[in-house]
Amino acid sequence: MLKWLAIALTLLLAVLQYRLWLGDGGLRELSQIRERVETLDAENEPLRARNARLAAEVVDLKTGLDAIEERARSDIGMVRRDERFYWVPGVAVQTDALERHAAALVEEASEAADE
Repeated sequence: MLKWLAIALTLLLAVLQYRLWLGDGGLRELSQIRERVETLDAENEPLRARNARLAAEVVDLKTGLDAIEERARSDIGMVRRDERFYWVPGVAVQTDALERHAAALVEEASEAADE
């Protein structure tokens, strides 16, 4: 009788170990899920950075008139009434000023969040 009990307990232990290591919800599946989480985090990092830039731009557009004026000048070619506009054919317009401004705002926002 004791012999059969030992065999049954050994078989039960083997089944439980199999489920732990190889079964559904086991350690193998856990490692696969962790790898997937790392991959998705890596994919989301550029999106988080873009969202931070856009959030900084929204804050700047809500609070400052300079950003609105710069956006209107670069996107739709706005000219103030006291200015003269000269169009020179073949000259490319540089639009990186807005991007530099947005990057500076993101840095300021991250520094403020760290404090």
